[in-house]
Amino acid sequence: MKKVTFITAFPEFLECFLAHSVIGRAVGSKTIEARVVNLRDFAVNRYGQVDDYAFGGGGMVLMAEPLAKALQSAGAEDATVIYPSPQGTVLSQELVESLAAREHLVLVCGHYEGVDERFVETFVDLEVSLGDFVLTGGELPAMVLVDAVARLVPGVVGKISAVEEDSFFRGMLDTPHFTRPSTWRGVPVPEVLLSGDSAAIEKWRKQQSVARTIARRPDLLASANIRPYLPKRPYLFLSGVTAALSGGLQLLERPARLYGFERILVVEPEEDRLHQLSARTGNAGEGEKTSWVKFFKTAQQAFRWVSKKEKESPCAVGIEERKSGHSVHWLEAKRRILESGKPLIMGLAGDLPEAQVLVFPPRGSFEGEGELDPAVLLSICMDRFFGCR
Repeated sequence: MKKVTFITAFPEFLECFLAHSVIGRAVGSKTIEARVVNLRDFAVNRYGQVDDYAFGGGGMVLMAEPLAKALQSAGAEDATVIYPSPQGTVLSQELVESLAAREHLVLVCGHYEGVDERFVETFVDLEVSLGDFVLTGGELPAMVLVDAVARLVPGVVGKISAVEEDSFFRGMLDTPHFTRPSTWRGVPVPEVLLSGDSAAIEKWRKQQSVARTIARRPDLLASANIRPYLPKRPYLFLSGVTAALSGGLQLLERPARLYGFERILVVEPEEDRLHQLSARTGNAGEGEKTSWVKFFKTAQQAFRWVSKKEKESPCAVGIEERKSGHSVHWLEAKRRILESGKPLIMGLAGDLPEAQVLVFPPRGSFEGEGELDPAVLLSICMDRFFGCR
């Protein structure tokens, strides 16, 4: 978003908002261009009338013609016109990120009973709601929306890392925060925050974020990318059969990189097939790697290698190709992975020996319509666990 325009019958509400704090600095530095259009400048008479009684009875409704003229004056031909309304799509971080990519947003602020529906049908691109409650006017939700969107505009917030650590940016709740004094009314700040150990502080903050989300808003796990909250980057485990099937290794390399895997581990006991797979990646042989594919003859060797590298035994999560009596939903699997706090190895359940967590396979609308190719199955699950929503 580079430009935002408000259309309102009460411009003083918005003028104060645009003059202070983070938004005020962004407007002052011209990082964001902001304009407030006074709807009363386009009144239907000399008394400044912009509203009238609703047909059929009810309260006052903003008239279509003043709104249309105000919109025309805003130069909104290529803008996204938004009407804050209880009937709209509920505002979410995903919608905020989408709106941040638009060049020009126009916020039409209703009041009283709302605006003439003919204006909405003719000019409004999107109705947005803050939730299932009613406010007196659209100015407050318009300010909330612009504040949320503006934070994602480069240059508005000093460091993008500050935005990325906020609640909901990655789908998880924020960590608790503390400031001076170090002890307040007998309650001390957690000792780790005073240690100066940046790695320990980062680990503590991730643990707190995970614990808060699971305890307070477990529903958020559905859209959360849990990869940043794992103690280490995950590993993708493939048997030689899966790696060779329909070019599975080559098909999975790109999504494994995209979703932040540390390494692909391929287990193949047969010497001939091991050399064939190694040749496809440019590897010379067992235990050697080019880029980040590593080969082993047994699963035990692969697990020992990860345990030694991470100094802790891993948690193995197997994706089932067919649902079994021991499977859990992928949301439950996310929770168990986060609570384990261990390095993660993920692969097909049939490939992974003694997986601690077995996950339902993805399902469509119809049962018995066939099974997914292993590379497709694993790619879908990577996105569910580590994709940004």
